[in-house]
Amino acid sequence: MKFSITKRLKGTLGRVGRIETPHGAIETPAFIAVGTKATVKALTPEMVRELGAQATLENTYHLYLQPGDEIVRENGGVAKFMHWDGPTFTDSGGFQVFSLGAAFGKGVSKVATGDVAREEDGRAHKKQKEDHGALAKIDEEGVTFKSHIDGKTHRFTPERSMEIQHNLGADITFAFDECTSPVDPIEYQKEALDRTHRWAKRSLEHHQALGISSATGKQQALYGVVQGGKYRELREESAKTLGAMDFDGYGIGGSFTKEDIGTAVAWVNALLPEDRPRHLLGIGEPIDMFLGCENGVDTFDCVAPTRMGRNGGVYTKDGRLNLFNAKFIRDLGPIEDGCACYTCKNYTRSYVAHLFRSEEMLAGTLASIHNLHFIISLVDKIRELMSEGGYFEFKEAFLSRYYATK
Repeated sequence: MKFSITKRLKGTLGRVGRIETPHGAIETPAFIAVGTKATVKALTPEMVRELGAQATLENTYHLYLQPGDEIVRENGGVAKFMHWDGPTFTDSGGFQVFSLGAAFGKGVSKVATGDVAREEDGRAHKKQKEDHGALAKIDEEGVTFKSHIDGKTHRFTPERSMEIQHNLGADITFAFDECTSPVDPIEYQKEALDRTHRWAKRSLEHHQALGISSATGKQQALYGVVQGGKYRELREESAKTLGAMDFDGYGIGGSFTKEDIGTAVAWVNALLPEDRPRHLLGIGEPIDMFLGCENGVDTFDCVAPTRMGRNGGVYTKDGRLNLFNAKFIRDLGPIEDGCACYTCKNYTRSYVAHLFRSEEMLAGTLASIHNLHFIISLVDKIRELMSEGGYFEFKEAFLSRYYATK
């Protein structure tokens, strides 16, 4: 993998660049479409490519359980398996440790809203500790977890995560890490961070020992994952520690408050090596794109556009719409006036709302097409204006309209 910077956004950490991988280049900043189980839900690879996606990100945990990483290897790697002709990423499975352990059954995300963030840390953490490990238990060597599919016990270690990702054959992979909850106190955040750093070293050493991917015959890149919760001193410690290791790039993990995304990302990117790409994991709201890009993030991924789309939610320049609302039953306009996506050029809000109310599968496809087009096009526009000028004016106009009080 090669990374180059072609332009910088004056007065910020933002930059425009290019990541070259064995399966194609990614012009950055870029939004990466999430294809969790080797499919971007409800869409074909051709649709995803036509929407402007440059790369996809697949999930190590899910593909390990179904169909199994060895089967993916036998198919020539995840890109060939899913008929995707561009670059691919795979996460490490670390977030699943969090979602099956500390966050299991609590509705706690790795990025907290203000309400969650304002809970008493001690009370929230005590509750998590009572239930911690509902399906996963963490120790120094790795994590033991039960499959959400059949309840069978499995184990991930940094080495095992590297072996699975080696079999999956993605161009860009991530070191095994522990993602904590935003409401975990600093004592536990510090414990988890130290463990993440030890796991990062083990991941890197095993990645280097494995060599080229047995699935594709190509060299894979490995990103270290910066953690540290909402605490600046821990975030900066993580950036310095991982920055001193020979990773090809860096992921920035969650576990901070929604309101702190801009500051937490800036703390980290001010310290990470300038010549390595940075990926913000699991972040996909429009404001996150602006905050991330101007603070030095090169790529993003998030399930939000397609997940929201499958549930009747759509992005517009005037904010989100819920197509289940009665007012759309007779609305003969497109989801968004002037939108160039396939859905908006061919269907009315009334029709897509009918599909959702009728529980037709096409509903999720049409809404997902629009949402991915919206987010990918937004980041493309940000990249263009960061390079050519006019970024800050566009940001102010877009956000004031998107988040305007109705």
